Amino acid sequence: MAPKFTKRELEGHEPTRPGSPGQDVLLIHGPGQQYRLTSQQEIPSLNSPSEILVKVIAIGLNPIDWKGPDFNFGLPSLPWINGRDMAGVVVKAHKRLRRIRVGDVVLSPSTDYRDIRKAAFQEFSISSEHNAARVPRDMPIQSSAVMGVAYVTAAITLGICFGLDFSTIGSYFRAPNLLHLLQEVDPNALATDVRDECLNGIEELDRVKAGDWIAIWGASSATGMIALQLAKLCGLRVIGVADVARHGDKLLQAGADLLVDRHDTDRAVAIIRGVTKGSLRFGLDTVGKDTATRLQECLSTTAEDGRKSHLAGLTGVPKVPTDNVVLHKVPIKTFHDVPQVGECLMVLLEKLLVARKLLPPEVETAMGGLNGINEALDLLRKGTISGKRVVVPLDTSIERATITI
Repeated sequence: MAPKFTKRELEGHEPTRPGSPGQDVLLIHGPGQQYRLTSQQEIPSLNSPSEILVKVIAIGLNPIDWKGPDFNFGLPSLPWINGRDMAGVVVKAHKRLRRIRVGDVVLSPSTDYRDIRKAAFQEFSISSEHNAARVPRDMPIQSSAVMGVAYVTAAITLGICFGLDFSTIGSYFRAPNLLHLLQEVDPNALATDVRDECLNGIEELDRVKAGDWIAIWGASSATGMIALQLAKLCGLRVIGVADVARHGDKLLQAGADLLVDRHDTDRAVAIIRGVTKGSLRFGLDTVGKDTATRLQECLSTTAEDGRKSHLAGLTGVPKVPTDNVVLHKVPIKTFHDVPQVGECLMVLLEKLLVARKLLPPEVETAMGGLNGINEALDLLRKGTISGKRVVVPLDTSIERATITI
């Protein structure tokens, strides 16, 4: 039986010696500046038996990669290495690891941005077994490189903020009930700024379940598309707000039950409230504070059955919640802080990808390796690319590969 996951021979991928000079990295030296390619930098070392060293093959770009330097946030110190999404080959791993082995090709989202060893904008990056997923044999590495952060964000928003029980996907997937899992975790293992969201963010009565409506404003974004698919796998009815002319076809293929065009926001609110008869209780916004405020207007504000409405905004929430609406901050750090959460989400992702139950985002390839990232980020900064993710290969053998999604 052929292996399900990609493996690579290590020839040409081995580091000289972790902890020694020998890799190229992109450094940001100050707010508003471009990244600078810097050579002969230290290759990161493993600090625990659960960590792995990955030779980066492809980097997926995220809006935070340009917004952080432009607006001076997400930079713990200077100079710094950024980058949140990558795929590569494992070149060093403890033999006692149960799932990941040397030679495995993995995708790894770097949500732990304060640990510079785990940044993607370098030739060698650190991850942990519970924060990496093996890439299926039939999946292009470029596609895997852009999935991690979007998947983790979507899964944690749905599973923790809205209480979606992923175990309803099917027994084969052994998917997690994240809220029940968190109840078994020592509360002290949860960071103080996300503890209340994780343990008290939503009442059992309020949890989203099969048959409920959820509206996703910015459904054509990578996170929106993955959230849409996860929601459909669990039996939810999904409203996608997007540029329907440009992205409607792929949203329908992903399973959206209703598409609403984003260009007339007043009309969008009226349509959503009309179709759901004012009963919508769950909204996910991937765009910004203004659209999150419009999405809040779509939610039910009555509590006749004792249940509240819930809104998660990935890049901002309304300044003031309306009656009966709970605003959520996505506790993304539980992915790396709580190994049980990270591991179960990565195992689920592997199974969904192997079974082709989760379509990856469309990708646009940018050439030039690390040295081409500044130019590629300009495309994101200018809004040139919509509904796709930009991937930058570091392995020249795949730079010109044809990408078919």
